[in-house]
Amino acid sequence: MPTQPDLARTQLADWLDAQPRDLYAADSFFQRALRVFAGQEALEDIEPDLAAFGPLAATEVDPLVRENNLDANLPRLERYDGIGRRIERIAHHPSYHEAGALIYGSGVMEAYGREHPNLRALSLMYLSSQNGEAGHNCPLACTAGVIRVLQELGTEEMKARWLPGLLSRDYDTHLEGAQFLTELQGGSDVGANAVQAELADDGTWRIHGEKWFCSNIDADLFLMTARVGDAEGTRGLGLFLVPRLWDGEPNGLRIRRLKHKLGTRSMASGETDFVGARGWHMGPLGEGFAQVMRLVIHTSRMYNAAACMGLARRAFTVAHSYAHHRRAFGQRIVHFPLVQAHLQAMERSLEQGLAGTLHHVVVQDLLDRGAGDERLQAYQRLGVNLNKMTTAMDARQLVIDAIEVLGGNGAIESFSVLPRLLRDVIVYENWEGTHNTLVMQSWRDMQKYGLHEPYLDQLLVMGAPQDEVDAMSRRVAEVLAMEPGPASVALKPLLAELSRMQQHTAWRRVHEA
Repeated sequence: MPTQPDLARTQLADWLDAQPRDLYAADSFFQRALRVFAGQEALEDIEPDLAAFGPLAATEVDPLVRENNLDANLPRLERYDGIGRRIERIAHHPSYHEAGALIYGSGVMEAYGREHPNLRALSLMYLSSQNGEAGHNCPLACTAGVIRVLQELGTEEMKARWLPGLLSRDYDTHLEGAQFLTELQGGSDVGANAVQAELADDGTWRIHGEKWFCSNIDADLFLMTARVGDAEGTRGLGLFLVPRLWDGEPNGLRIRRLKHKLGTRSMASGETDFVGARGWHMGPLGEGFAQVMRLVIHTSRMYNAAACMGLARRAFTVAHSYAHHRRAFGQRIVHFPLVQAHLQAMERSLEQGLAGTLHHVVVQDLLDRGAGDERLQAYQRLGVNLNKMTTAMDARQLVIDAIEVLGGNGAIESFSVLPRLLRDVIVYENWEGTHNTLVMQSWRDMQKYGLHEPYLDQLLVMGAPQDEVDAMSRRVAEVLAMEPGPASVALKPLLAELSRMQQHTAWRRVHEA
């Protein structure tokens, strides 16, 4: 006769067996939201990629990522080869490359050479991120930024040289990008950056200085900021494309050490000195920081939101299925009203964040086709920043809520993916701008350009009630009339409310369709 522990273990085995084997087919809300915001024609175009990757993400990428994230399998720095030559190479466990072959093989970067590029890429990113950062999902955002810079600012020679590899599905020949912006004394204060760039006789530039936080440090191409001339602040920063190798040798790259991070540990981040690294300035001189914000940071913030929603979806799936299999006090815990309310709140938070994010993704494709006006651009500029902030906060809370459903088991690394997801989502909260940074950037944009006005107008277009929009407009105006210090404190919760208003409006459109 089975013992009580035997019966409990059987229930847990059934829970594991109940996990989705196709992340796309199992996500009906995602499918409905795509249809509502993108339309049937666009969905039919991208759906084959999603349908092909959904099963792979669930059944093949997942176990590889779990193996790669074990302490013994994390990336390590190999600074020299066997005879003492500098190689500055990152050694990865084989599971890292196996997972990468599946993720890049989905066509997630190839999307930028096809129709509906942002929708295709970020939908695949959402599926991939249900396995956490996975060592590759941050590099996807970085690579997308490099692609967008090359497509808009690169010479024809640069495009021919680099874009085929960046867009490739073939992991053995594909190229990856990275963005090295942060310096020790700067952080969010980018105007304090001190890395220098000097123009050489051959038309390239030489980069000198230290970058403090370099994620995907073994990428093939780096986008970097460096100071050109004597101009202070962000006005003096240029945007440079720097290959990791030059003539087969490290291109002035000296890796100090790898970061031992709380989360996203399978992806190598490090501290790096550049000693005469060769590169090219991208775009007109004097516009480097503006191009960074428009093409790089803006893109990464959309990726960050999609990644957070992927993490949130996986956490909800784990908790929801657990509640249907775990028994306590003679019944499945899903029958307890408190657990039901808990799961319902999680699901609604997840769906609203995903709906709001997808709306911004579809708008970005529209703008990239030149089909939107200045007011839609203003909505997107403010909205992407606010959506990045709230999706990160809400995803972190949702992972914590999922751990609550699992109780003590939720804190055990070997029991579920939830501890790893929590570590990853905390890092996502700080990447591409802390909450306070986003608030202050939004405050400046609203004061200088009045971006809140077209943002609120767009909410009306999406179906938000007129009285709610009018009330929010009055509240925003009151805060903007305050002194900067008190205004920034009062604005933070108000901006979060404004973002969730957009998410709720988008969510309601999906449910009413």
